[in-house]
Amino acid sequence: MINISEIVTTIPSDDRTKTEKTVFSLLQKLNIPFERVDNDVVETMEECEEINQVLGTEIRKSIFLCNRKKTSFFLVVMPANKSLDVKSLGRKIGVSGLSFASGELMEKHLGAKPGSASVMGLVNDEDDYVQLIIDKEVAEAEWFGSNTGMNTSHIKIKTSDLLHKFLPQIGHKAEMIEL
Repeated sequence: MINISEIVTTIPSDDRTKTEKTVFSLLQKLNIPFERVDNDVVETMEECEEINQVLGTEIRKSIFLCNRKKTSFFLVVMPANKSLDVKSLGRKIGVSGLSFASGELMEKHLGAKPGSASVMGLVNDEDDYVQLIIDKEVAEAEWFGSNTGMNTSHIKIKTSDLLHKFLPQIGHKAEMIEL
């Protein structure tokens, strides 16, 4: 059992990572309401189950991929219980040799360590190297659950706020694909 805080709807007052500070600042600036919990470190989707229960939404799985030459990067966001067929995705997006990117590349482009990849890390992708791919099922859901750039804090926001306010503000657009 992991330790999970009560739900709060305010920006944290304690010290946070640069990514988290940027994310919370943007949520506030854009008037995007959120619910937040802080929790023990979670590194698997199974460990997120308890957080899902507390927040009342599913924390989405985020997978960081790259092409064979490591010149194109993709953040794939999908339901926690879905498996990703990397070859099939590669065919759908026209990229051959798609594979999992290294932790170093994830840290460079998303500011996240393995186990902490999330759409919120795109605040660090100022040069727009990372293409965002969101599973159609996730894009059509009312709520979106994600870590805040660290796997010790999770938020729940309206998916429409993510797609139409947050992502445009950071210069990213999601490609919706049925995975």
